[in-house]
Amino acid sequence: MEKRTEIGRREFISAAALAAGGVLTGRGVPPAGKDGFIWSALLHMGTNMWSDQPVTSWGPYKGEDLKLVCQADHVRFDESVWRRVTDRMVKVGMNMVIIDLGEAIQYPSHPELWVKGSWEIERFRKELARLRAMGLEPIPKMNFSAAHDVWLKQYERMLSTKTYYQVCSDLIRDVYEIFDHPRFLHLGYDEETVGHQRKYLYCTVRQGELWWNDFLWFVKETEKTGMRPWIWSDYVWHHPDLFFSRMPRSVLQSNWYYSSLFSEEKLKAAGKERYITYVKAYELLDKAGFDQVPTGSNWSHDDNFAGTVDHCRRVCAPDRLKGFMMAPWFFTLPGWEKKLLEGIDQVGAEIKKG
Repeated sequence: MEKRTEIGRREFISAAALAAGGVLTGRGVPPAGKDGFIWSALLHMGTNMWSDQPVTSWGPYKGEDLKLVCQADHVRFDESVWRRVTDRMVKVGMNMVIIDLGEAIQYPSHPELWVKGSWEIERFRKELARLRAMGLEPIPKMNFSAAHDVWLKQYERMLSTKTYYQVCSDLIRDVYEIFDHPRFLHLGYDEETVGHQRKYLYCTVRQGELWWNDFLWFVKETEKTGMRPWIWSDYVWHHPDLFFSRMPRSVLQSNWYYSSLFSEEKLKAAGKERYITYVKAYELLDKAGFDQVPTGSNWSHDDNFAGTVDHCRRVCAPDRLKGFMMAPWFFTLPGWEKKLLEGIDQVGAEIKKG
């Protein structure tokens, strides 16, 4: 692990805030939406999360290769697209943006994680201030799943070591301070399987007690700051008994399902019985007493988000249904601006329904 810089994290961020004009937004920000109901979108600034293969090994850039499953030594992000998409979010009535950070910002405690184009904290805090002024609550997301942590560089191969825990603890506190004490931190923690790392050079999977040890450690580290942990819920699909017996009820859940069919009968008729588990999870999580922000997407089906809202309003208790998230899973780049805006408009259509 590289030696930490001499300037302290708090001093670094405070200096950045002063340079930005002394703007310290975030504290006292009211809950999103009417009665705190969340209408959110997950947007990517960082993208080193789907393979440790270098970008050059995947050949020339192809428009149809939507996920660009590779890592790059630079930030792949277009600020003009970002601004147009976030502007549209406000226009349609949305109130929260979950920012997938990855390698996109210059974490004060670990400059070795920076890449070309990582945003300086001063610049990033100005953007957070812009979002808040527009009415969007910015929420940090750092994925600590072994299937999506290429952004951690050398530390992704140090899972569950003393060095790994120290680095992750530093990063959680960095983000807590950079975002000026946000309500939530999305920890990711999805898809930690060998299958989801089939395009990796180096595969790592935590199982059984080690998975729970590390996960609960992340929960504790997050809650120590005052942030509420938020995760993807797909672990429950394959380990329901363990999930319901060991998952803290304090952890906000985002189950996700991106197909167009929600009825068990229709899924059986279509030969998609395996999807029943994914859809059923919304109801099971609710019955177990978990707060949820169900997640839909226009990645593969344009009617999925509307279906997600309709289904979850029927099977989830209103007091535990905290909102909805649109996760387009398209990079914030010109080639996918149309799909990003379409996803936002799908959320807007549901907001209009009331």
